[in-house]
Amino acid sequence: MNWLLVLVGGALGAPLRYLTDRAVQSRHESAFPWGTLTVNVLGCLGIGLLTGAVLAGAAPSELRLLLGTGLCGALTTYSTFSYETLRLAESGAALQAAANVGVSVLAGFGAVLLGDAAASAAWG
Repeated sequence: MNWLLVLVGGALGAPLRYLTDRAVQSRHESAFPWGTLTVNVLGCLGIGLLTGAVLAGAAPSELRLLLGTGLCGALTTYSTFSYETLRLAESGAALQAAANVGVSVLAGFGAVLLGDAAASAAWG
């Protein structure tokens, strides 16, 4: 049954990632991967909220499989982040590549902390 929860969440997260990435990126003319940054930070926020809610007993652990592993796992994308960073560096945009790494890691970690803190405040 657990695999089915992950499957359903992933089936929702993957197209959501694609559509969100395209919608965000279409609003920017730069080569910087704004769409990937957006989905990764949103996924980090979601996993922080969800984990905090589950740990506080406000949500069943099955929800972590459906929304955490499934939806957030498919929504976020480390491989695309890595590929786009490599492409920036190879195209001579080393500063943008470094900024992508720094901003992605800091914003992602900050979003997880924010989500966990919000869940703890609401249900802890």
